[in-house]
Amino acid sequence: MQLSQDWNEIINFEIMPQPVIAKIEYAQLSREIPLHTHPKGQLILALYGYVTCEVATKMWMVPTHSAIWIPANVEHSNRASDNAHLCHLFIDVNLQGMPATACTLTISPLVKELMLSLAGNQQNYSLIGKTARLAQVLFDQLVDMPIQPLDFVLSKNSVIKNMSDQLISQPHSRKTLPQWAQQFALTERTLARLIKKETGMTFGKWRTQLHIIIALQALSNQQSVQQVSELLGYESVSAFITMFKKVMKKSPMRYMSELGAVDLCSTYINQPTLVATS
Repeated sequence: MQLSQDWNEIINFEIMPQPVIAKIEYAQLSREIPLHTHPKGQLILALYGYVTCEVATKMWMVPTHSAIWIPANVEHSNRASDNAHLCHLFIDVNLQGMPATACTLTISPLVKELMLSLAGNQQNYSLIGKTARLAQVLFDQLVDMPIQPLDFVLSKNSVIKNMSDQLISQPHSRKTLPQWAQQFALTERTLARLIKKETGMTFGKWRTQLHIIIALQALSNQQSVQQVSELLGYESVSAFITMFKKVMKKSPMRYMSELGAVDLCSTYINQPTLVATS
């Protein structure tokens, strides 16, 4: 059974000698953890919902089944969505192989199950016992996880923040770049340059990244492809499928079917029970 840990005991994880520590968090209400650092690297996997993370002057919104990696001693803040389920890993700085900068990682079903399994054990495990071997297997798999270009980059710039807030709250909006420019009394070219500077992407790609994240969340919550298409304001289901295939290299149905087939296999693994933290 998953042991409940108070988030205020986080300091314990930072000084424990175990090289990999795992913790499950149930975020009952959206709340922000202020800017802070850890002497260990931190990986945050969204099991349900999403998490936003601010690192330096940029912020990322990470979808379900993806994780954000924050190296040791990097200042950051986190905010989870309402009722988000998160799995945290804290990795000793002496373990080599993780990315040198903050990024979003693809998390395979196997790595996810290993994380949950480790979180279901006592975290003050013996360094030569079976839990230590589980942690080593998890780390060996984790370092092979590819960087995932599906994070939605946010910005503190007032114009871009205003845009991102509206895009997130109204994902069905099909407002064009000229219409956005008119809203902010900017030229289209000036706004396009600002978006590129703040996000590293064109407006079209930036919005598509958000649509993929929202689509993955909705599909994971058992919404149909047509419902997701309508949620995102596409004129037809085929237009949504075309967008999804362009980014994910497979159709929404195929993507979710393959994910479901793997998850079905995972029922044979001793998955721990998740208990909300206080």
